[in-house]
Amino acid sequence: MKKIIFVLLFAFVFLAVPQLNAEAYNNKEYNWSFNPKPNNQPATTEAVYEELLNKYGGFWIGDTSKKELYLTFDNGYENGYTPQILDVLKEKKVPAAFFVTGHYLLDQPDLIMRMTDEGHIVGNHSWHHPSLVAVDDARLKRELEKVKVKYKELTGRNDMIYLRPPRGVFSERSLALSEQQGYVNVFWSLAYKDWEVDNQKGWKYAYDQIMKRVHPGAIMLIHSVSRDNAEALDKVIDNLRSQGYEFKSLDDYMLSKKLDEIQ
Repeated sequence: MKKIIFVLLFAFVFLAVPQLNAEAYNNKEYNWSFNPKPNNQPATTEAVYEELLNKYGGFWIGDTSKKELYLTFDNGYENGYTPQILDVLKEKKVPAAFFVTGHYLLDQPDLIMRMTDEGHIVGNHSWHHPSLVAVDDARLKRELEKVKVKYKELTGRNDMIYLRPPRGVFSERSLALSEQQGYVNVFWSLAYKDWEVDNQKGWKYAYDQIMKRVHPGAIMLIHSVSRDNAEALDKVIDNLRSQGYEFKSLDDYMLSKKLDEIQ
């Protein structure tokens, strides 16, 4: 029922968005960044980033007054650790969002099915992982549409609405055009340098990096190519729960956000 209400609310808001010519928008390139704060205080970001995301319906952080967390993964390719991560999520009953590329959809259809079957969100990370600022309007639309079509072909589902721009590169134009295609851009407020597969440092390192950056409302980006992340995840979940944190899905956040806007 919650999912049905969310979809209806999203459709209502999306239909109200003017379908304007994206070429009229500024294409100045921005590279997403955030500023971690000490003592597990919420991160901050540049005012211009926040203004653009608010204007085009995206977000990068949840409600910082609540001890709620949103776990997200970027999946450009498979390095053998996603099954372990899914096992932990299933055991701990934690929802997550996996942002996938065209390569991942073609290479790992069984894992895509497992993600959806186990209640996780599969989001769009583009087909070829290009800068969405550097490509023209037609290419940007193709990059997103090919992922959505293949995802529907694999799963029979038509519920892909979240987008994570490759490498966090964006512009007003890319935000506006992707919003017009029905997407919510999702950035992040917690991440660390975890994607170097030849420079893994052990589960304790991953655990410490995550725990020192976590904060209320955090949208957590960790990469499933990391062995360290896979081995630390169960401990991270258990210890954050012991501190009073809850793990929520992006749908939970969007539903509360839409309800607040309507009220």
